[in-house]
Amino acid sequence: MLSDTRIRKAKAKAAAYQLTDGRGLFLLVTPTGGKLWRWKYRFDGVQKQVSYGQYPDVSLADARERHADARKLLANGVDPMAKRKAEKTEQRASEANSFRTVAQLWFAHWRVGKSERHADTTGRRLDANVYPLLGSRPIAEIEAPELVAMVKAIESRGAADLAKRALETTGQIFRYAIAHGYAKRNPAADIKPGDVLRSTRKVHFARVSAKELPALLRAIEVYRGKVVTRLAIKLMALTFVRTSELIGARWEEFDVDARRWDIPAERMKMKTPHIVPLSMQTIEILELLRTVTGNGELLFPGDRDHRKPMSNNTILVSLKRMGYGGVMTGHGFRGLASTILHEQGYLHEHIELQLAHTPRNAVSAAYNHALYLEPRAKMMQEWATFLERTQRKGKESISFD
Repeated sequence: MLSDTRIRKAKAKAAAYQLTDGRGLFLLVTPTGGKLWRWKYRFDGVQKQVSYGQYPDVSLADARERHADARKLLANGVDPMAKRKAEKTEQRASEANSFRTVAQLWFAHWRVGKSERHADTTGRRLDANVYPLLGSRPIAEIEAPELVAMVKAIESRGAADLAKRALETTGQIFRYAIAHGYAKRNPAADIKPGDVLRSTRKVHFARVSAKELPALLRAIEVYRGKVVTRLAIKLMALTFVRTSELIGARWEEFDVDARRWDIPAERMKMKTPHIVPLSMQTIEILELLRTVTGNGELLFPGDRDHRKPMSNNTILVSLKRMGYGGVMTGHGFRGLASTILHEQGYLHEHIELQLAHTPRNAVSAAYNHALYLEPRAKMMQEWATFLERTQRKGKESISFD
């Protein structure tokens, strides 16, 4: 019988040779010095050979254990090689129908038309939160309690909103699986977030009151930070678009002659195009900005890589430097505009459309985004004039009169 010492001392020769351990188990020493475990046996009168791996990755003790297990199968009338092939085939089939494999097929289908940032974020959420618990499971065998365990594990980290998103995304993956024959039912459809997650208090984005607006506008006007950042904040106040829609703005989206900014669907939260009428004050800011960044594609390129937009936190950090940390955010301009415009009597439908809040389906999307464009343009010009007068005159200007 072999020993580790004898195996280690075995040297390569011009031709391969065998070191036997008994009962058909042997070590094949190759001309290149490789040492490979082999077992020869007969089944139904046919001689076969099984490989157990390479020494020292597979030790002498491991090889003998595998050999003993295989001999038991043979004694019970089972072909060890055929059984191993069947297990590998079953494993490959299981992997082909695993949640991770189907989810990756869904992801490749889903990401078409999505922004690169949105798709990357969704992919990272799957990698970090869903795959560790469900990835290797056959998708057709997953039941609702496993999804509950997943979202509760995410919630336990203090990420309740992420838990809801994970459940929503998982439901989309199961719908894809059903459509393509990988599963017959969607266990996520049996669960509502409120059934398994603790209710959370809705947190509104911080924003100043209307009475505090004049001081904020003056602080923005005299901000000594980067010119591009100051212009970005002024443009956000004038247009009250979402932060991501602002910082990703491209020069090709603006038609100054027509006085409009057309934001394409792929950059909008609701995935439908959006028109922002441009006031004269907004056009003035764009003209100033063009002298700084007009040679590139983006209005607000990043400091390190001009091909990517500025960071989401740039405006938030600048507001903090002005003394508005925790009391005003970029998103806060949206709430502020909505409140003041409603108080001044502008129609709710016009305000909601300009905020891109109104729900839109595939049929009405092309129509709604241009709806009420003339009164919205008038409202945006009057809003810009109001901001200009408020910044110059102070508290007594909190009125459109």
